[in-house]
Amino acid sequence: MELLNKRVLVTGADGFIGSHLVERLIDEGCKVRAFVFYNSFNSWGWLDSLSRDQLAQIEIFAGDVRDPNGVRTAMKEIDVVFHLAALIAIPFSYHSPDSYIDTNVKGTLNIIQAAKDMNVERVLVTSTSEVYGTAQYVPIDEQHARQPQSPYSASKIGADCIADSFYRSFDLPLTIVRPFNTYGPRQSARAVIPTIITQLLNGKEEIQLGDLTPTRDLLYVKDTVAGFIEIAKSDALIGQDCNIAMQTEISIADLANELVQQINPATRIISDDQRLRPEKSEVFRLFGSNKKIMLHTKWKPEYNLTTGLAETIEWFRKSENLKHYKADIYNI
Repeated sequence: MELLNKRVLVTGADGFIGSHLVERLIDEGCKVRAFVFYNSFNSWGWLDSLSRDQLAQIEIFAGDVRDPNGVRTAMKEIDVVFHLAALIAIPFSYHSPDSYIDTNVKGTLNIIQAAKDMNVERVLVTSTSEVYGTAQYVPIDEQHARQPQSPYSASKIGADCIADSFYRSFDLPLTIVRPFNTYGPRQSARAVIPTIITQLLNGKEEIQLGDLTPTRDLLYVKDTVAGFIEIAKSDALIGQDCNIAMQTEISIADLANELVQQINPATRIISDDQRLRPEKSEVFRLFGSNKKIMLHTKWKPEYNLTTGLAETIEWFRKSENLKHYKADIYNI
């Protein structure tokens, strides 16, 4: 499928990855409708940081994916859907699991039901590497067992399953896209890289983190959205799930030390108990396979960890960006 001139809906367009995807779709020549979470402040999230020229090229739709009526309105005259809207913070899922089922499972059902009824040409449902849990083997390919080690990951497994059932039951032209640990400008403060960078840039002499032993497969956000684009173009991946991964890993300790050396080598790293996950819930190793996406698309990463972190740090150094983050508190 070619995306040029396609009418595209992006849910979660106000978020981290979603806002970057909107920018890339504009460059692809798409007619973009950006689904943002309705709020009384009329905030469009990170889309508010786009240029006036970029905003003039997109249509904003404010709603809530939990509501099937608004979803159907948003889906009118749409050719392609990129469904990214979700609750993603793992600690918050420990004490508010109902909201994760409502948003991640029911929200996904609303999207794919409307897509089926309106004969949408292509649907991409966003999953997460957290559905795999701690690696049973590496690199983790799409056949790896699913392990619901948190309410968040359980809700995403449920969303994946309902999406897969619509392909099998109704031939909905759908792909489940599974990015590994994406980072970059605009990422939520609850993620580890913004947590480290914002504490360092605010002059903290001690950086508070949770467990330093887990490893992650870190993927720069521009490579992630490039993966979404290439997967959407690939007819071979209809009815499939597909990782987007660097096929590398780094421990949280080594990552933190790298950032400390780049920003303030005098800073100490200490463990904060409130940031620790329950032991059976912690995902200790994520190291993804990118064999499938490399086989069926033209995607290949353009950023390594050095170049990706450099762009990320540069973005956070700007005061107009750093002011959005509260480095003094633990963001769950």
